[in-house]
Amino acid sequence: MSADTTSPFVLARADVDVVEPVSPNFVRITFTGADVDQMATPGNTFDQRMKIIFPPASGVLPDLAGGDDWYQQWLDVPEDQRGSMRTYSIRDVVVDDNGTTKLVVDFVLHLEPGLTGPAATWASRAQRGDTVLLMGPRRGRTDGGGIEYAPGGAESVLLAGDETAAPAIARILEDAPSDLRGDAFIEVPTEADILPFAAPSGVAVHWLPRDGAVHGERLRPAVLEHLDASTAGSTADSVDAPDEESLVWETPDFSGLGEEIADVAEPSDRYFWIAGESKVVTGIRRHLVKELGVHRSQVAFMGYWRHGVAMKG
Repeated sequence: MSADTTSPFVLARADVDVVEPVSPNFVRITFTGADVDQMATPGNTFDQRMKIIFPPASGVLPDLAGGDDWYQQWLDVPEDQRGSMRTYSIRDVVVDDNGTTKLVVDFVLHLEPGLTGPAATWASRAQRGDTVLLMGPRRGRTDGGGIEYAPGGAESVLLAGDETAAPAIARILEDAPSDLRGDAFIEVPTEADILPFAAPSGVAVHWLPRDGAVHGERLRPAVLEHLDASTAGSTADSVDAPDEESLVWETPDFSGLGEEIADVAEPSDRYFWIAGESKVVTGIRRHLVKELGVHRSQVAFMGYWRHGVAMKG
């Protein structure tokens, strides 16, 4: 399926190998397959995104040829036959001595009415032998995008997100240099959803269980209190507040708001990476960039989802 080795991407037919419920709201699914053996680069994954195409009601995945026009091929399939596509971060890539790859994804089981979708529903029912399509990075290639974490020469970082960003934060810190310093704030539904990982010793990981609180009620004040105590600003950008009905996506190299992208990033000793529910991310962004005056070249803010809105793609 992924014969075009000139592309930085691989379209992989991937089989479910292991389904592991790791907490009340997370299930860890390991994918394998001949095409999967060509995907992702261990040790250089960070917050790498990939697309997952889940089967339609018939259970039959669309037959796509791959290549640079794979997305148009998918759109050309009748809607009731193409399945559902969602974006996920890669939690882990494990390659054994024979080159066999196990690609791991942590799925959040948002199953409450108004929060659930085809991905969470599929993950809650997944069994060994089930098949999906993955569109992700070719091993050894870095020219396909999908990695937003880019701290440059920053000596310390601040990472923050909810449960949807937890897998990316974990992977970032496991791939980071051992001398990295900073803080990570991770809001999860319950204390039982705390999933420890190997962060550098200089990074303090703060788990924030909601335990019934409103989404973002633990994360936002914890991050803002930390920022007010530790952030020294420069000259603030002139920034309009993001549209509350859209997903915020602002990185040094891309602006969903149409902000000016500087040709050369300003040097900084600190870098900020914030992801999760879009309105929560927007609030933190406004405080960091507009009120504390942190330059946009120092920050990446990604709205992974929006409460009450069914995301597509």
